[in-house]
This record gives sequence, C-alpha cells and structure tokens, in this order.
Amino acid sequence: MADPFDALGNQYRRDIVELLARKPRSVQEIADHLPISRPAVSRHLSVLNRAGLVSDEQIGARRLYRLDEPGAEAARRYLAQVWGNVGVRFKIFAENTKPRKR
Repeated sequence: MADPFDALGNQYRRDIVELLARKPRSVQEIADHLPISRPAVSRHLSVLNRAGLVSDEQIGARRLYRLDEPGAEAARRYLAQVWGNVGVRFKIFAENTKPRKR
C-alpha cells in the first residue's frame, strides 16, 4: 500500500477525494468537474486506490469510485493523534511559561 499522505500531495487527487466524499462517481463524472482528461483521472484514481483512500465497484457497464472509509479513517486518526499531541504540548508550554516583562 502506498502512503496516503503522498497520494494527497497532489491538488487534483485532493479534488477527487472531495468529490467522492459527496457521493460515488464514475471516471467521467469526476472528469466533468476537473480540467483534466479521463485518462488523467484514471491515473489519479489508481494512486488513491493504492494508498487505500478509494475503492471501486463495477455496477453494470459503469465502474463507480468511492472513498474507502477504513483508509480515510486511518489517515484521519493519524492526523488527530499528531495534532492532538501538539495541542497538549502547547497547553503544557503555555501553562509553564512566565510572561516576559516589558
């Protein structure tokens, strides 16, 4: 599995994630919202899929892509942990720092 944060380092892939957060979509539906070609959308979806952020399902003649909840949740938990720790450290620092005299 690829690193989800590497996958999200591209603006188009972040845009795709935002679109898929609203509802599952086909490659064409995603391409209709972005200034890139269908083949480019497919390549970005492949990167997101390898990172565990999206999954796909064949429904009739269409392939629909959706956010992969476990993958997205794992990335969210990691960020919450990191930012939560930053907040705790900042609070401790602030509570133990004396104001400077002017």
